[in-house]
Amino acid sequence: AVPLPLECPGGSSAWEEVTTSGSSRLCQGQRNPCNGSGELAWLCPENAACAPDGPGLIQCLCDSPFHGYKCLREPLTAASSQGTFPVLLFGGVLGAITLSLSLLLWGTQRRKAKTP
Repeated sequence: AVPLPLECPGGSSAWEEVTTSGSSRLCQGQRNPCNGSGELAWLCPENAACAPDGPGLIQCLCDSPFHGYKCLREPLTAASSQGTFPVLLFGGVLGAITLSLSLLLWGTQRRKAKTP
């Protein structure tokens, strides 16, 4: 039951029966938006199933073994591992660039330093 000026949670279409009596609105029989006849079932990605999540709301639950954004990720197996981040290569390149820029700036700005 909600006050008359307010809508039912999720809108009137989320309920089987909406009645008004006096100064209140009675919302009964929550509808399942995932029952196939609704328009919201197409919102879930290919590897997911629709599940009701409150009046007029749905949630998409990933089918096993999929997970992640839009259920597009599968768990890595030993045969399909994609390697690791190249820490030594990244650190070496970053260190070389930092050292080069530091030496360049030190050499160019050294002449502006005044000696006492």
